[in-house]
Amino acid sequence: MGKHILFGLNRSDFRSPAHFSADAKRLEASGWDYLFIPCSPLLIKDPYVMLAEAIKQTSTIRFGTLIENPIMRNPAVIAGSIATINDLDPGRVTLGLGVGDTAVRLMGKKPATVKQLHEATNTIRSLLEGDDLDVTAARPAKLRHSNSSPGRPPIWIATQGPKTLRMAGQIADGVFVRVGTHPDNLNKAVEQVHLGARDAGRQPEDIKIAAIFHTILEDDQARCALISRSAAAGYFEYTPSLFESAGLEWNGPPIEELKSRVWPDFHHASDLEEAGHEVSFLSDEAADAFALNGSISKIMDQLSDILAGGLPIDLVIPHPMPTPSVGGDLSRYSDTLATNLLNKFR
Repeated sequence: MGKHILFGLNRSDFRSPAHFSADAKRLEASGWDYLFIPCSPLLIKDPYVMLAEAIKQTSTIRFGTLIENPIMRNPAVIAGSIATINDLDPGRVTLGLGVGDTAVRLMGKKPATVKQLHEATNTIRSLLEGDDLDVTAARPAKLRHSNSSPGRPPIWIATQGPKTLRMAGQIADGVFVRVGTHPDNLNKAVEQVHLGARDAGRQPEDIKIAAIFHTILEDDQARCALISRSAAAGYFEYTPSLFESAGLEWNGPPIEELKSRVWPDFHHASDLEEAGHEVSFLSDEAADAFALNGSISKIMDQLSDILAGGLPIDLVIPHPMPTPSVGGDLSRYSDTLATNLLNKFR
C-alpha cells in the first residue's frame, strides 16, 4: 500500500472536559492520530471547552471539530474560538466545517446552503489570516487576538454532495468525504474535489482527503445486517444520487414516508436495529456499499480493498454505529481498531 495512512476517531467520552481529556490520553497512547468532537449543542458539551482541556493533557494527538457549522455559530465566533484553541499548542487543531445536518435540525433550523458554507469558510479563513473584512461598518472587522505567527489552523470541509465537494476543492485545506464504501462513489467524490481545485487554479494533490466510514463492528450477522441497512438509508435520505451512481435501487416506500417513523434520521436513530427493520427491503449490496461492517477481520478486508484502489486518502475515520457506550464498549471499539487497523495499515 505504501502510503502512510492516519487514523482518527469522532467518538469519545464526552461526559465532561476531564473525561474527554482522560480518554484523549488513552487514545494517544493507543496510537490514534486524531480525535474529533462533534459540534451539537443539544447533544455534546461545548467543544471548545472540551478541546482546551484535552490539549493541555496530551502532547501528540491532534484534535478537530467534526463538524462545526455557520448556522449555530456566526463565522466570526468560530474564528475566535478556533484561534484561541490553536494558541494552546499551535499545529494540533483542525477546524472541520459543514452544513450542520442533525445538529441544526434538532434546533428546528435548516442546514447551511453551499453558498452559505462557502462564504463562511472564506470569512473564517480571512479572519484567521489577520485580514481586514469589510462589514459595511465605520471600520473593517479584524480578529485582533489571533496569533498569526504559528500559522492558522487548517480548515477542512465535510460533505457528501457533489456541489459541496467541488466547492470544498476550491477553498478548503482538506475534505472529509462521507459517501460510503462503494468504489464508484469514492472515486466520484475525490474527482469532484479535484475538479474544484482545478477550477480555483490549485493543485489537487495539495488538498488532503479524509474518508469517513460508518463502521459496524458486530459479529452478530443479523444485527449487523439491520444496522448496515439503516446506514445505507441514512445516505439515501440526504443524498439519493449515491444509490444511482453505485448502481443500486431503492425498491421500497418513499423515504419521506419512512422518515416519519425514524428520529432524527437513519444515521442517528436511538434504535438502529428498529430503523433497519424499516428498510429491510434493501439488498445486501446496498448494505455493504455504505459501511464497513461485520467482524474485525471482515472490516480489515473491506478497508484493504478500498485503500488498494489507489485513492489519495490521507486519513481514515471509522465512525461507529451505534455509538458505543462509555466505558467498556467504547474502549473495546477503539482498542480493537487500534490493535488491528492501525498496526496493519501503517
